[in-house]
Amino acid sequence: MAGVEQSAGGDLTDFRKRVEELRSARALPSQEQQPMLDAALFELQHVVDVLLPRYEGLAAAGRNNGSRAGTEEQQLLRALFQRTPCVVALLDPDTVVRRLNFAGTILFGMRAGYATGRPLTGSLAPEIRAAFRSQVAAVARNEGDRSMVVRLLRTPDGPGEPLRVTMTALRPPGEPGTAVLTVFHTGGGAFPSHEIPSINGIWLGDEQQGEHGGQRAHLAEVKQGAELMDLLDDTATALLSGPSGGAATEAGGPPAAVERALRELTGRFADWAVLDQTTPDGSGALRRTLVLGPDDSEDLTAALAGQDPARCPLPEDAARTGSSALQVRPDDVAAFGHDAQGAPLLVRASVTSLLCVPLREAGGPVRGVLTLFRTGARRAFSLPEAGVVDRVSRHLALALRDTRP
Repeated sequence: MAGVEQSAGGDLTDFRKRVEELRSARALPSQEQQPMLDAALFELQHVVDVLLPRYEGLAAAGRNNGSRAGTEEQQLLRALFQRTPCVVALLDPDTVVRRLNFAGTILFGMRAGYATGRPLTGSLAPEIRAAFRSQVAAVARNEGDRSMVVRLLRTPDGPGEPLRVTMTALRPPGEPGTAVLTVFHTGGGAFPSHEIPSINGIWLGDEQQGEHGGQRAHLAEVKQGAELMDLLDDTATALLSGPSGGAATEAGGPPAAVERALRELTGRFADWAVLDQTTPDGSGALRRTLVLGPDDSEDLTAALAGQDPARCPLPEDAARTGSSALQVRPDDVAAFGHDAQGAPLLVRASVTSLLCVPLREAGGPVRGVLTLFRTGARRAFSLPEAGVVDRVSRHLALALRDTRP
């Protein structure tokens, strides 16, 4: 390539000299300008046939080299982002995750692919979420960098870990709008940047922690991962055990296999399970087919069973958009509708966290919506648990497909 460039440069230098000589021909008498005119036409033809194609080739080669260099630069920056031992997330102005590095998947206990497109506030303590959203929005408006202390959701061993968060505005090339580069500083040392085996978003490993707090956190993650694997196994076993066909447990109810699976979720995992199925006419309308709850809540069970899903915003939105929802201490107490006396059912059931998941196969239609409640002092749903329910929802959708004509 260097030889080609040197050759082109030499030809261009010689061409300029010849043009200067031709320009001097204007001083000659008119009868002597004809040979110079022929020479000028010959030089123009040389430009068209030789110099211009050579220049275009050099320009195309330069673009290719620049594109290759840019790709290599992007790969380097991507590797640096993923392997940085600090927890780094790229957020939208409304705290939705665009990117999450390996250390972030360890801290928040979820896969990067699952976190993308979901608000990061779901992993933070409820009392700090509003402040965190406000700070992220301010940084996205280019009002300057911010720093604050947040706290993760409460764990079975006690309050979640406090984190120092530093936020700065960033305009990634090729992406819409301003993003917020967010770095979480933990007090327990850096997270390992190498990949550790995981089960459903719970990162596992046997590396030694320097402090007892880190060891306890590690054991809690292992315990939660094992519990979620047991739950996934038990629900799959319930779906595959016994008759699974299209026969419903009772008129208008779900298939027996689906009810068995939902009973595995109720009690050990959630306090309430509410199933809404789409009607067979293809309109997308929902009908309530199953409500499972505590044995001593017959009145509330009857109120939920008699509710019209069309007056229930949360399942309606899930069926329409195909998106799941995880809420802790729901802000909108009317999100699941009201009973016959006008009381919000979320308040009446003392719901502290909920999961609302559409039941659909990959690329298929929504066949129903499953809503799970946790009430009272029970620990809130976490993102890893939501990931497991998302897997279960696909299994349930396959079982519901048997009831379709």
